[in-house]
Amino acid sequence: MSIDMSQFHGVFIEESHEHLDDIERLLMALNIEQPDLEELNSIFRAAHSIKGGSGIFGFEALISVTHVMENLFDKARQAQFTFTSHVIDELLKAVDILRALLTAYSDGAEPDWLVVEQTTTLVEALLHPAAVEDEGFGFFADESQAEENDEGFGFFKTPVMQDQIDGFGFFDETEVQAVAQVDEGFGFFEPQPPDLAKAKPAPEQPATPASGKPDKPAEPKVSANPVTTSVANPPPKPPAVAKVEAAEANSIRVDISKVDNLVNLAGELVITQSMLNLLGAEVDGPVAERLQRGLAELERNTRELQESIMTIRMLPLSFVFNRFPRVVRDLSHKLHKQVELVIEGGQTEIDKGLIERLVDPLTHLVRNSLDHGIEVPSTRLERGKPELGKLTLKAEQKGGNILISVIDDGGGLNRDRILAKAAEKGIELPDNPTDQQVWQLIMAPGFSTAAEVTDVSGRGVGMDVVKRNIEAMGGRLDIESAAGAGSTFQIRLPLTLAILDGMSVAVADQLFIIPLVNIIESVQPAKEQLKNISNQYMLELRDAYWPIVRLYTVMTIDGAKTKTDDAILVLIETSKTRFALQVDDLIGQQQVVIKSLEQHYRRVPGVAGATIMGDGSVALILDVESLSTQVQNALDLKDAV
Repeated sequence: MSIDMSQFHGVFIEESHEHLDDIERLLMALNIEQPDLEELNSIFRAAHSIKGGSGIFGFEALISVTHVMENLFDKARQAQFTFTSHVIDELLKAVDILRALLTAYSDGAEPDWLVVEQTTTLVEALLHPAAVEDEGFGFFADESQAEENDEGFGFFKTPVMQDQIDGFGFFDETEVQAVAQVDEGFGFFEPQPPDLAKAKPAPEQPATPASGKPDKPAEPKVSANPVTTSVANPPPKPPAVAKVEAAEANSIRVDISKVDNLVNLAGELVITQSMLNLLGAEVDGPVAERLQRGLAELERNTRELQESIMTIRMLPLSFVFNRFPRVVRDLSHKLHKQVELVIEGGQTEIDKGLIERLVDPLTHLVRNSLDHGIEVPSTRLERGKPELGKLTLKAEQKGGNILISVIDDGGGLNRDRILAKAAEKGIELPDNPTDQQVWQLIMAPGFSTAAEVTDVSGRGVGMDVVKRNIEAMGGRLDIESAAGAGSTFQIRLPLTLAILDGMSVAVADQLFIIPLVNIIESVQPAKEQLKNISNQYMLELRDAYWPIVRLYTVMTIDGAKTKTDDAILVLIETSKTRFALQVDDLIGQQQVVIKSLEQHYRRVPGVAGATIMGDGSVALILDVESLSTQVQNALDLKDAV
């Protein structure tokens, strides 16, 4: 039986990346003075799984590196090797090399064998520091031993028996026989019945290592969640196989394009359902009531289907956050700073499409906080702070939005230096600008207050790209800072880019959608409720003042109702303020499918996207956060007047 093994490459490479993520996470969390045995076992199993799979697919470069790493981890879990900070650093570099090798095999490229040899020698040097001085690069103890271990190529302590060759040294005799019975099935398929098997049965020759001790059975390999087994008393193989099959049945790997297609179809179903609702409203007679009941049932099922499909695309933000312990560790060492990274809300879920686009903006914000925000230990001590700086990555859901914050306890933004740099670059500013207006200057192209350019930052390239990327996701970036206390960079993003619940409103003959999560209520004001305070029209309602934003003015629409007491005021709450949005009429609440206006046309201020209505017309989805900038003087309480 001939099998194309390349069809399994994608699954193996994806699983190997997950194993490398586990190794990196566990190495960084490892207590080098008193390492936890279970953590060491987990690291060993991850390296063992990568090596075993590499042997099946013939990825020799991966075998070379993971074999020596596996030896090191095996010595460590037997208390025969001591970790140091230097060892952890070098092992993390080896993990990076393994990632690069996986990428090379994934792209069908030839691995860099010089790097493979250097990495293998490096890890061998950690395990046997004195053995690297000879020409054997740590693989051979001396020439006589090299001759004895000729068939082992320097990778094995005992001679390789002929009957072990088919197992690549990874499996015991029984496992080799099982693999031989399925010819080239490589363990992926069930054994054939004896009368159908074409392969000759394996010879019943016991394969016993020179040490006289039987080999340890290979660990079972699970796609997502490894099954933890006791090392001292391994379970019998049939139950272990049953566990693996159960784990695989509970989760499957699906190409993201298939999920995207499912989301698009759900969106089209929502539009079709809206069309049927419009048609159903025109039907009269005895059939109308039954039709309305059917349409109501269809609407409920469509909503449940859409919500179920959307949960498939939702992933926890830990997929992004877990990258940063390594970034913070490496960069803080480079900058000679002591930094503690705190992660909060990593289980907060967000659309997968946003997760992939969040990595670059968050990386830049974290690097900026480390380089410009948190001070070196001596400076922190002079300012009465602890030597250890604190950097917090925090995520939380608020309404239909996700808030992601990068918080540091450093020196904060320097207002005077920013204003001086703005004057130097000729940037216009209002008289007596607010802190928020000053902080936004750092996102101007080419703006940097760094005294010198380093390989970390200082070129003025980045913050403008961060802002542009966040706005392209339908979000916004807010900055808060206090001198000497630190800074907070908060990214506000929609929960999903696909479907939202909204209120459709009309201004003249134009339709707009307001996200339902931002609406408090709607009112038709009386004349005595309308005030003009400091050139800002206000709505007085229940002992509070609400600044009024006229949508027809913002969108330049002719034919709208200009008298506020004839119009409808929709009370809106955003992250920063509250205001009343003036519209002509309320049409109704409905689900809408978000279409990118920027992708098909261009970015429009105050607009987050567009949608197709049930009658085929196009309605714009309002960006209420952007509209809130139209408010000049927000007076929350009547007593403030």
